[in-house]
Amino acid sequence: MRTTCTHRGGWAARTRGEARCRDCGTVRFTEYAALRPPGLPHALTPKPRDARRADRAAVMWIANLPRRRVRASD
Repeated sequence: MRTTCTHRGGWAARTRGEARCRDCGTVRFTEYAALRPPGLPHALTPKPRDARRADRAAVMWIANLPRRRVRASD
């Protein structure tokens, strides 16, 4: 997403480590100066239990790959 705002209106401190452009609403992460335009979805972090289950399922799926037979089409 491109924005034509040059952020000349300045940055309003929102929370510690974040500032918001007064003109367009872009969030600037002040710790490393990354920009996040408004309207993007927020990242969701799974619960540790769910992440472990997903990792274990992926490992099991990969571990069983050599045992699977691939059918060649005739």
